[in-house]
Amino acid sequence: MREISVKVIEKKVAELCIKANLNLPKDLEDCIKCRAKEEKSDVGRNVFSDIIDNINVAREETIPICQDTGMAVIFLEIGQDVHFIDGSLYDAINRGVAKGYTDGYLRKSIVYDPLERVNTNDNTPAVIHTKIVDGDRVKITVAPKGFGSENMSALKMMTPSATFDEIIDFVVETVAHAGSNPCPPIVVGVGIGGDFESCAYNAKKALCRPVSIRNPKALYADLENTMLEKINKLGIGPQGFGGTVTALAVNIEQTPTHIAGLPVSVNIGCHVTRHAEAVI
Repeated sequence: MREISVKVIEKKVAELCIKANLNLPKDLEDCIKCRAKEEKSDVGRNVFSDIIDNINVAREETIPICQDTGMAVIFLEIGQDVHFIDGSLYDAINRGVAKGYTDGYLRKSIVYDPLERVNTNDNTPAVIHTKIVDGDRVKITVAPKGFGSENMSALKMMTPSATFDEIIDFVVETVAHAGSNPCPPIVVGVGIGGDFESCAYNAKKALCRPVSIRNPKALYADLENTMLEKINKLGIGPQGFGGTVTALAVNIEQTPTHIAGLPVSVNIGCHVTRHAEAVI
């Protein structure tokens, strides 16, 4: 049994909140630069140029890539041989989020009650997803999620009779409906299978997979490529000004489901699809 102080978790979460908001993952930055060369619209290429300038300035000046520094989504993979000491794990995570957003001068966007709309003033509580795995290590992924893109997400409870074309059409139609709202070029996370809530979780988790990596199963890798091609034919383009690059990548995550169901969910990430991770 390995003991880990929650104070270590708190410190690391604070660091990751700042890092994720200031620096894009290298694979995503490389993808943006690559897609910029593929964009055929003059306006679209100019928008890509501004996006790349913004990424560089954020890194050089240590300022957020986007003014919407997001709701803090935390993915935890906890080794079953780990024992936490010095207090509550979730309390420590929320203290880490509060510290990161305060010390990093990041916008605090969370309201305590969805209808009363009073700001908590420290960007907590975080959304925390916990998975118990083998071993004695803890992997923390912090994925700040802005709501311009989150608001454009969707889930549909399909039946097993749904065809591949119907699944593809649902994803493409979701992006078409989103239009310029999620600040394209976007990353599209798709969950297939599971049940209502796990399907949505998989779509969100898919956004944390490097855009350079396709689904390991050929069936889903082919679907990713087909969806991306159809989305980019929509003509929405960078920031919605028209063009040939509306999406940077489509990432699908699939899980077992019930014989009577086929849930499909779409979680859209803007061109600033941020996440940072660490292993303790």
